[in-house]
Amino acid sequence: MIEEKNIQELDSQNHKSDKESPRLVIVTGMSGGGKTQACRYLEDLGYFCVDNLPPIFIPKFVELCAHAGGHVGKVVLVVDTRSREFFDTFVQVLDHMDHDDKNYEMLFMDASDAAIIRRYKETRRRHPMAPASRITEGIAKERERLAPVRAKATYIIDTSELKKVELRDKIHRLFGAGEGEQMNINVLSFGFKFGMPLDADMVLDVRFLPNPFYIESMRHKSGAVKDVADYIAGFPVTQEFLAKLDDMIDFLVPQYVKEGKSQFVIAVGCTGGMHRSVFVAKHIFDRLGKKGYPVKLEHRDLMKNDVWEHVREEC
Repeated sequence: MIEEKNIQELDSQNHKSDKESPRLVIVTGMSGGGKTQACRYLEDLGYFCVDNLPPIFIPKFVELCAHAGGHVGKVVLVVDTRSREFFDTFVQVLDHMDHDDKNYEMLFMDASDAAIIRRYKETRRRHPMAPASRITEGIAKERERLAPVRAKATYIIDTSELKKVELRDKIHRLFGAGEGEQMNINVLSFGFKFGMPLDADMVLDVRFLPNPFYIESMRHKSGAVKDVADYIAGFPVTQEFLAKLDDMIDFLVPQYVKEGKSQFVIAVGCTGGMHRSVFVAKHIFDRLGKKGYPVKLEHRDLMKNDVWEHVREEC
């Protein structure tokens, strides 16, 4: 569930200050309500996050960001009851910001008592408001202390029954403004003899495809060169493999997007990383590009081969 106060006025009310001013989001809420996860999704959207900033420093921090020459465009400040005595000034600071017409949005992360208790039991952490008492006592104290802050919230997200992907979608809808919502895909060719890439999410071994290395006229050309690509593509096994590969990619990529993955690395390997892996990686790159995905292509080991004399790149 999400309570949206004035959400329809997002563009006019929350961005009423000069366009050069950074977009400021203050994240607060119940301990165990999901502030940490929300901040991770905001960071994925390009926000600069500052955790546990004492409220008294907020105005000065906002002023510094405004004079950063546009280098700090989107900022998240996390303020919660860990600030102890500093937290008492939070409402006063917000009142002053409202009076001075300072532009900010406040996201309040909430959850039911049962959900918070369950989360604390799972992590075996002590509640900051009742480190020596029962969790229920800490929750009650924190709700009372946060009540005035909650009343000022621009958005309230209850994470009691939310899955991570659902929370991500809400954060993106409220704060993404169309940016960073697509998964970034990196397609990488490599040679097994130089080692597998450690950051790969999927590794394809294409050493079973016909190898142009044994054709003298193609040995020193990459798999992106037309005659080499035509040679590899000219075999029935290649066409059958590409058809099955296309089906798999078309199925998997939307599933990873739906799951909330922000980056996906597809690594394609052959023996030296010069012919077959380059050809297949470029095929994947072209197909994903035509479907509108943000995709990058890299040939990691192309220049490492001893047989290299010259390459005519066409990608």
